[in-house]
Amino acid sequence: MPQPLPQPPSTLSWSNRTRGGPLRIAAVLAGIALLVASCGTNAGTTGPGASASQAAASQGAASQGAASQAPAISPAAAVSGTLTVWAMGNEGVKLKDLAATFMKDNPGTTVNVTPVDWGQAVAKLQTAIAGHQTPDVSQMGTDMMGQFAATRALEAVPANFQASTFFTSAWNTNIVNGTVYGVPWYVETRVLYYRKDIATKAGITSPPATWDDLTAMATAMQAKGGAKWGISLGTQNWQEYLPFLWSNGGDVMDASGKFQLNSPQAVEALTYYESFFKAKLTPTSVPAGFDITPAFVAGTNPMFFSGPWHLGLIKTAGGAAFDSKWAIALMPKKVTATSFIGGGNMVVYKDSKNKDLAWKFVQYLADPKTQLAWYADVTDLPAVQAAWDDPTLKGDANVALFGQQLKDTKAQPATSTWSQLATALNGTLEKMTTGGMDPKAAADEMQQEATTIGTGQ
Repeated sequence: MPQPLPQPPSTLSWSNRTRGGPLRIAAVLAGIALLVASCGTNAGTTGPGASASQAAASQGAASQGAASQAPAISPAAAVSGTLTVWAMGNEGVKLKDLAATFMKDNPGTTVNVTPVDWGQAVAKLQTAIAGHQTPDVSQMGTDMMGQFAATRALEAVPANFQASTFFTSAWNTNIVNGTVYGVPWYVETRVLYYRKDIATKAGITSPPATWDDLTAMATAMQAKGGAKWGISLGTQNWQEYLPFLWSNGGDVMDASGKFQLNSPQAVEALTYYESFFKAKLTPTSVPAGFDITPAFVAGTNPMFFSGPWHLGLIKTAGGAAFDSKWAIALMPKKVTATSFIGGGNMVVYKDSKNKDLAWKFVQYLADPKTQLAWYADVTDLPAVQAAWDDPTLKGDANVALFGQQLKDTKAQPATSTWSQLATALNGTLEKMTTGGMDPKAAADEMQQEATTIGTGQ
């Protein structure tokens, strides 16, 4: 998650700041070294002033690991001094635990962690950048990268960090106009949560593999399974809609940087999304403060899409007797089974007075064994692929399924105007899902809004 937008009173809470109870691991994998490169160049950096077509082209280059980075830095034998780090939400509170270990391993260093409320993060960072009073390092929401790279306040990531170390889609959230400005810290994605017992009662014994299967399952759960609704979909949530667009072979932008929000694939995806509302398989309104977790446990809302935090929430709400009644599944497939990727990145600021120490701390956070310790502490999923070889992650079927879904994920474009466009997309989705707007008209409105807003390049 991207990181949290203000949450409307919708069927789902999509904020990836909501966490379940701890998914403890018994042991932390030790002795795994971070895979880093020993060389690199900074040739071809386009910078924040590049065109939209360059920005889009850079996304394709990113998948090949070709995005520009700063030259590799020689790891200092010893670092010292003070580092200021800002991190948001619960991560900001818990990061002090990792900082304490880092300081113990690096005598002579002091790492001061300041927790920042997500609701104040953008304004606080903007003020700090304007006054040249930034922290050395900060967490950055994946949907904030374009906005803050445009300020020219971020350092390009050194070539010591390799794209292949991380999930590709997570790495790509850090690429703006062909340059890498951040390092993935943790990730999350969305899968389908469903009630196995209600599905069985409705005559369905396996999770939906395709779009058609999802419609059939929602219909059966309501008509034969006794559930009030078949599935819970948000009336205004771009993070929930985009996976359907991607899975249908569409995208927000094409390789030349042109918006594609009214492509045939987009119209078809919107039509499919709207079909659940037209068939009254999902509610068009919910009470203020609605929480999907107790509704899922009660059986009124037997399917919904969400992230790993709901594993713990459901376990807590349902208790041990409920464990056998639910399961999770990969995104249903059309052309692909692509889901949304969010999470948190780490960036270093140009105004930092101790960049060597800053990058060493970021490298420490990206070490597989640190990532596993972080998962054990706060249940954030590792962004480093090597960490997923740990037997305790592989041995938990639900967590392993999230790892499988992470291999087929995408994120929103890294443009400086994304927050504006996201608001516009949500508004149009609401017109379609609750106001009767035709899907083709909704697609055309999205395209017009996106074109008007632009990419900020």
